[in-house]
Amino acid sequence: MNNNIIWRKRLYWLAFISLLVRIVIAATTEFGNDEVYYRLYALYPDWSHFDHPLMVGLAMQLFSFNLALHSELFLRMSSIILGAINVFIVFDIGKSLKNSRVGFFSALLYSSSIYTFVITGIFILPDSPQQFFWLLSFRLMLQTLPACPNIKNNSFKMLKLGLLIGLAILSKYTSVFLWLAAGSYIVLFNRDWLRKKSFYLSALISFIVCLPILIWNIQNDFISFTFHGERVDIVGYQINIDYFLTELLGEVLYNNPINYVLILIALWAVFSKKLKIDKQHEHIILLSSLPLIIMFLGFSLFRTTLPHWTAPGFTILIFLAALLLDTMFAEKPDNYFIPWPLKISVGLLIIILVSGYLQINQGIINIDKTTEYNKLGEDDPSLDMFGYEQIGDGFSGIYKRDTAAGLMPEDVFMAGKNWFPLANLDYYVASPLGMKSYGFGDLGKIHKYAWINKLNGGLRLGMDAYYITDSREYREPFTFFKEYFDKIEEADTIQVYRGGKIAKRAFVFRLMGLRKLPENYDID
Repeated sequence: MNNNIIWRKRLYWLAFISLLVRIVIAATTEFGNDEVYYRLYALYPDWSHFDHPLMVGLAMQLFSFNLALHSELFLRMSSIILGAINVFIVFDIGKSLKNSRVGFFSALLYSSSIYTFVITGIFILPDSPQQFFWLLSFRLMLQTLPACPNIKNNSFKMLKLGLLIGLAILSKYTSVFLWLAAGSYIVLFNRDWLRKKSFYLSALISFIVCLPILIWNIQNDFISFTFHGERVDIVGYQINIDYFLTELLGEVLYNNPINYVLILIALWAVFSKKLKIDKQHEHIILLSSLPLIIMFLGFSLFRTTLPHWTAPGFTILIFLAALLLDTMFAEKPDNYFIPWPLKISVGLLIIILVSGYLQINQGIINIDKTTEYNKLGEDDPSLDMFGYEQIGDGFSGIYKRDTAAGLMPEDVFMAGKNWFPLANLDYYVASPLGMKSYGFGDLGKIHKYAWINKLNGGLRLGMDAYYITDSREYREPFTFFKEYFDKIEEADTIQVYRGGKIAKRAFVFRLMGLRKLPENYDID
C-alpha cells in the first residue's frame, strides 16, 4: 500500500478517536470559570467585549444555533469541530514541509498537547477560534511569503492571508504576531512583495475585518486596550523569578513535557544547522513562533502571565519536532513505525485526561486538606468545574421555599461582585429559574456584567436579591453589600457531594431592600 495512503488512514483514525473522546468529556464535564463567562459573549453579542474580541461568542452562536441548544456540549461544539479540522490542517502543513510521515507525526504531536487537545479542542475559549485561524494563516504564509509575487494567484493568496489574519485577530489580540511574522519575513527575505499593491491591500483587509474591535473601543473609551495594556505593563515592576518559573512550568505542562523537550532539541538542531529544513520554511516557522514566546517570557520576569498566551507559538514549533523525529528514525520503515517519544507523549496525554476527568468528577485524589467549615475545597482547583449543577438544584428548592413562605418575592435577582463565580451561578442557578444576574462593584472585577447590567435593565430600588458564595472562595456579603441593601441575612447552606463525600459548600444569602443601584448600571 502507498505510504501516503497509510499515513492518511492513520490520520482519519486519529481525528475520529480524538473527536469521540472530546465529545464525551465535553458532554459530561461542567463549564470552567472562563468558559461560562465567555458564554455571555454569545448571550449578549456586541462589536467587541471588555476582555476579548467577538469571535468566541460568534462561534458559540453559530454552532449552538444561536443558543437554541445551550448544553455544555453544544456551547463547546465549535471547539470540538474546529479542533478536529485542525488535525487535518496540521497534517497538511507537515506534509508540505517534507512528506506524509512528517504530516502524521505533526498531527500526533498536536493531538498530544494539553493546550490543543483540551484547552482549544474541548473548552470554549477565545483560543479555540484563534487556533483555527492561526493554523490556516500559517499554512498560507508558507505557501505565499517565499513565492514570487508575480506568479499567477499569489496576489490573491496574499489577500486571503490578510482575511485569515484579520479573523485570527478578531479571535484574540495576540494574533497580531502573525502580521509581525509576515512583515518581518517580507522585509528580511522577500522584498519583492513591498512593490506589490496586494501586500498593502492584504493589510487593509485585516484592518477592515478588525474594525468591530476599534468601533467598540472608540465607543467605550478604549477600555479593552487599557485593560490589556495594564496586564503587560512592566514599568516600575521588579524582576520576580517566581513569576518566570511559574510561566515556564506552565508552558511545559500545557504543551506536554515530552513535546516541550522535543521542541527544545529541535530548536537546538536548527540553530546548530543539524536539522535539514528548507531555509524559507525555517524562517517562517521561527518568525511565527519565537517573537510571541520570547515577549511573554520576558514579561513573566516582572508580571504574572498565563502559559496559554505563548501556546500558539509552541503549536508552530511542533513542526520542527516532527521533522526532528523523522530524521532521528529515518531508517525505520514507513508503513508501521511510530517513534517511541510520540508513544510516550500520547500515553502521557491519556494519563492526564483520565486522571483529570476522574479528579473533576469523582475526586479520586484528596487534594484539599482544609477543615474549616466555610473553606472546604479551597485547595482543590478541580472543584471549579464541579458542583454547580448541584448548587442549582439545591437553590431551586430554597427559592421555592422562600417565595412560598413570603420571605422573598418572585422577582428577585442574583447579585455578584466578581465575574466569577457570578457567570457560573448565572448559567447553572439563576437562568434555569428565569432569574437575571447583576454585577455590583468595580469594573475590573465584574467585567462584562458592567454592560449586562444595563442590557438586563429592570432594576429598581427596594428589590430583593440572592447572593451565593462557596467554600472554594468564600466571600461574605455583609461588608460589601451593606452599601447597597438594607438587610442581609443567611438563607441556607447547600452541600456539594463528590464521590460520596461533601466536597464543598455553597452559602446562600438574602439581600433585601435595594437602596443603591450598581455604579455601572447606566454605563454608556
